[in-house]
Amino acid sequence: MKSALLHVSVPFVLCVAWANTSLFDEVEVDLSSDHYAEKMVDCLPGFLAMPCNCLVNLAYIFMGLYWLLWHGDVQETSQSRYLREVFAFMAVLYGPVQWTRLAMLRRSPAVLDQWFTLPIFAWVPVWISFIEGGSTKWRVKHAGMHQLFSILSYGLALAHERGFEVALGCHVALAVFKGVRVQLAHGDGRTRGYLLLAVLSCVGFVVLKLLDHWLTRYRLFQRLTGHFWSKVCDVLQFHFSFCFLTTLTQRAQGKTAAQHE
Repeated sequence: MKSALLHVSVPFVLCVAWANTSLFDEVEVDLSSDHYAEKMVDCLPGFLAMPCNCLVNLAYIFMGLYWLLWHGDVQETSQSRYLREVFAFMAVLYGPVQWTRLAMLRRSPAVLDQWFTLPIFAWVPVWISFIEGGSTKWRVKHAGMHQLFSILSYGLALAHERGFEVALGCHVALAVFKGVRVQLAHGDGRTRGYLLLAVLSCVGFVVLKLLDHWLTRYRLFQRLTGHFWSKVCDVLQFHFSFCFLTTLTQRAQGKTAAQHE
């Protein structure tokens, strides 16, 4: 667990430091409460000014801790445990990042909210490469290089006002492509269900977030707004990705053990 925490915390701290410089002053981010459909409650402190959108970030922390402490596979290897723990630590840290953005409405937390999304999505292909190649071919340094490239890809946000969306779209497309590929090669009906639910949750996350203001015409989305439900979908996307990847990892390790007997 210490190595996984180190893998996540070191780049995270570096990104926090860079985000608080003038490097990203030209990045297109929303810094107004008007961007969100949920109305601010003036009598509440800043960190709860948009109570529903703020408190939903606790779900990332609880979900991340669940998978961090998960002991569902007694045959889990140190490498597969490392992959799971890195992904779980990312979820635990991502909740406070989004909460800080809502509480402060400042540039650096908004940049971090965008930036940290990229290595989270990038970890899915890293984990899938482990499933496809096995423990003998997988190396931590390759995962680190993949993550470094993912972090650097945020530079597209400096090149164009929609650069972040392009980078994120490429990350999502790669994750879905590799997910479908590993499902066709190693999956079954159970993992197909997990993959479908993860993809549908991803679609829900994007659509509900984009339609945040438009959806307020309906009573269901007036207090618990589209942005709130998009975060619920994002947490579910995380969770079903864990279900998909851990199940396929168990199956791949079971096959490897059977071959060695």
